[in-house]
Amino acid sequence: MDSTLDLLLKSETPNPPEKQIKLKRLSEICGGDVIFTMKALTYSRVVEIKDTHSGDDMEVYILLAGVSSPDLKAKELLEKYKAATPAELVKNMLLPGEITDISREVEILSGYRISTVEEIKKK
Repeated sequence: MDSTLDLLLKSETPNPPEKQIKLKRLSEICGGDVIFTMKALTYSRVVEIKDTHSGDDMEVYILLAGVSSPDLKAKELLEKYKAATPAELVKNMLLPGEITDISREVEILSGYRISTVEEIKKK
């Protein structure tokens, strides 16, 4: 059997990568660590976001899909930031640069913006 196939068959099915980040500005404002937990997006979720959201708002929807905590759909947060939708909440709560940074972190977890392959040199 092919050695790569053997390796893939022997290994555990990997869980999607996760990561936590601290938002500096909100942590200062709130007087405590404001930590977002994010997870990698699946291929089908990325395609869905690209098909349904375009332009600048794509970053907002990548952020919303990738952030698992805090719950950005929580009624209390929507009310606090006077937002009708989670997308509006993100735009009201975060600065544009923060939205970009968080979205990029989700993309990196999902295998974008980094090199994920390595060329094998023939000897």
